[in-house]
Parts: sequence; structure tokens; C-alpha cells
Amino acid sequence: QVQLVESGGSLVQAGGSLKLDCAVSGLTSSGYAMAWFRQAPGKDREFVASISRNAVRTKYDDSVKGRFTISRDDPKNKVSLQMNTLKPEDTAVYYCGADQTGSFYYTPTKSADFLYWGQGTQVTVSS
Repeated sequence: QVQLVESGGSLVQAGGSLKLDCAVSGLTSSGYAMAWFRQAPGKDREFVASISRNAVRTKYDDSVKGRFTISRDDPKNKVSLQMNTLKPEDTAVYYCGADQTGSFYYTPTKSADFLYWGQGTQVTVSS
């Protein structure tokens, strides 16, 4: 049974930092591109960051570029998102996803491409 379990969400003040983790079980994470998406109330799920299967390439949405860093630890079957200089507009439920399509260098950005999803973790940034 495939499971992606996010953790690390919390309430934080603007300008603060959080690190989200996604623990993967039931599949070998190195066989998948991994990504973080987020969904704010009343809005569609949106792309945040992705990392290729071989961890060589990463891609970020412009809204988080320079503030967020995605990384993966395949021996531990884990993907992380370090979030710095948080803003109130970063408030959302954050989801990790696994995508098996594409090459080893592929960094997916469309939610429809992802086969597996976690249940999400809430990040709230107060002003």
C-alpha cells in the first residue's frame, strides 16, 4: 500500500521558517519525481516545487523562488520542503505528490501528472 505522509505544518509568524517532510512508503521514492503543491481555502491546488528522480533538477513557482528549497533523501524515502521568509499568502494546506512519468531529469508541475498524494499538512502564517 502506497502512503505519502506529510508533517511539519504549523502556525508561524510572517518572516519565520518551517520545514515540511513527506515520508514515503510502499514505493521506492527514487523511481518518482516528487513535488509539493498547496491549496488555500476557496482556491485550486497550485504547484510549489518539484524535484527530478535523480535530484539533479528542481523547479519552483515564482512566488516561492528564493525562499523555498525542495530536497530528497532517497535512502530514507523522504522529501522535504524548507520554507523561509514565510508570508501570510503562503497559508495553505501543503501536499506532496509522486509522479512516475517523464525522464530522470523531469520536474513535473501539473497536478494531473501525479499518481500518488498525501493527505496534507496545514501551514498558517500570521501577519
